[in-house]
Amino acid sequence: MFTGIIEERGQVLAWDRTGDAARITVKAPIAASDAKHGDSISVGGVCLTVVDQGTDWFTADVMGVTIDMSTLGGVSAGDRVNIERAAALGDRLGGHIVQGHIDGTSTVLTIEPADGWTVVRFSLDREHAPLVARKGSIAVDGVSLTVSAVGHDWFEVSLIPETLSATTLGTLAPGDRVNIETDVLARHILRMNEFSTEISTRPAGPAYSITGGTT
Repeated sequence: MFTGIIEERGQVLAWDRTGDAARITVKAPIAASDAKHGDSISVGGVCLTVVDQGTDWFTADVMGVTIDMSTLGGVSAGDRVNIERAAALGDRLGGHIVQGHIDGTSTVLTIEPADGWTVVRFSLDREHAPLVARKGSIAVDGVSLTVSAVGHDWFEVSLIPETLSATTLGTLAPGDRVNIETDVLARHILRMNEFSTEISTRPAGPAYSITGGTT
């Protein structure tokens, strides 16, 4: 589990594709300082598992399904990625509960500098629109953000200068793709509602007597 508070901007050292999977190596001194084999690290919002590490780098495997539904398939050596180590018990929850299990990607539509902050509008597909609410939480490339406005096919966030300088969000341009993860509670509520609707519309089965026979 993560909190969406980015610890550093790592640099991709290698992206090695083999069939429908890949291995990514990232230079990230803070994350590598105490990384161990099997640890979880969020890379651009995607939870990956450490398979090798050095003093200032780590390597992780990336499955085909992750490549298909995230922006990781488009990275190359030299690219910057947001890095966060898994939260430890007792840590302050500075952002919100982030699993690193992204829902998919969004596209930057507009970037509007304002007085003291920058408003960025992202696309929002129909599948995920019900999961995004004004003043709700969303993770964009692993960064915990508050939704400042939302429509049927878009949402906006307002980024302070610290977020722009400390994460990769400060280098975004219209047309860029980002990884998004909606709020985990919203996902579960939507799932429960789906089953509730299914049960309420299901034809009633035969009634049974206390002796076990149908009536």
